[in-house]
Amino acid sequence: MQEQLEFNPSFSMLTISLNPGEAIKAEPGAMVAQAGVQMQTGSSGGGGVGGFFKSIAKAAVGGESFFLNTFTADPSGGWVSLAPGLPGDIAWFDIQPNQPLFIQGGSFLACTTNVETDTKFQGMKGLFSGESMFFIHATTQAGVGRVYYNSYGAVKAMQIQQGQTITVDTGHVVAFTHGVQYEVGKVGGLKSLAFGGEGLVMHFSGEGTVWIQTRNLGSLASNLIPLWPPSN
Repeated sequence: MQEQLEFNPSFSMLTISLNPGEAIKAEPGAMVAQAGVQMQTGSSGGGGVGGFFKSIAKAAVGGESFFLNTFTADPSGGWVSLAPGLPGDIAWFDIQPNQPLFIQGGSFLACTTNVETDTKFQGMKGLFSGESMFFIHATTQAGVGRVYYNSYGAVKAMQIQQGQTITVDTGHVVAFTHGVQYEVGKVGGLKSLAFGGEGLVMHFSGEGTVWIQTRNLGSLASNLIPLWPPSN
């Protein structure tokens, strides 16, 4: 398959060209247009009872949909265009077997059919991160898989080397690779936390890649809520 990315980084749209019989799994509502493909809808956790319960967990706590749509190309080939609900960028990453990618809820867009997605509990530190307590956990057991993810605003990849620590506001984290560890903390003391305009952060270390977004959906919501008319 081949990808064409247009209108990035503000209003990105991804068009995937599929060879005959090739398929891609995508979030419901992500399709903009398509030709020469057939769509089937199934649970996002895979088949069987286990997949059903994985889908429930993803939808309930992971910030993602219960279902995924699979687009399969006709014998003559086809294409599908995808776009996220928020204005921003789209990027992709190839994962190796047993080397998962962790994605913040709401940032997963699509993946190849050999990729499985599940929820990964952050532990108790998720209670204080300002984000979901669960990450989307994308992995593959059969060959290299490709994961497509989206951001609010532009997306930037940051490489982390051994002995280095990079601090990111929790609302700006999009995804990170399996070789990266993190701790939740704050910038400055309690006074800075309360009055400095900065919330909780994630201190990343280890070795791998962290993707960040240039805009924060939580900040947008906090600016819009005071403008809402009072409810009756």
